[in-house]
Amino acid sequence: MRHNKKFNHLGRTASHRHALLSNMAVSLIRHKRIATTLAKAKALRVYVEPLLTKAKDDTTHSRRTVFSYLQNKEAVTELFRDVAVKIADRPGGYTRILRTGFRLGDNAEMCIIELVDYNENMLKDKTSRKTTRTRRSSKKAAETEAKTEAPKAKTTKVEAKKEEPKAETPAEEKAE
Repeated sequence: MRHNKKFNHLGRTASHRHALLSNMAVSLIRHKRIATTLAKAKALRVYVEPLLTKAKDDTTHSRRTVFSYLQNKEAVTELFRDVAVKIADRPGGYTRILRTGFRLGDNAEMCIIELVDYNENMLKDKTSRKTTRTRRSSKKAAETEAKTEAPKAKTTKVEAKKEEPKAETPAEEKAE
């Protein structure tokens, strides 16, 4: 029986799996976004989010703990210097998985895993959504508004056509 055994082994031995996740975590920290399969991304999220939480507390002990997982000095330095500053006020959920479709060769589900605070496009959309809120109204009120506005729109177009003066050509202006 496999009760409460939720860890995905990814079809690899333990040492191969640890090396895979370590290398993927280093790539994620360096590039802020990587494309991979959905199963690997979900396993990577479980692996890297505790490391990001540890990076918030910049002590020698936490640096050594993170280094034991990543085995890369440059990645540890970038994690504690740049990434930890951006995620300092976030209580969790440092990564986002965006599904991108299926791989052509073996039909594996592909995705992009990224650090949440580094996607500028998503951050812009988030701020613009807050400013444009609309309220829903009842159907009856919407129907009466549509009926009253429809005749007005027709008359304004006709009036606009009547009021437009004819543009004189440069030859007519010179003749006058």
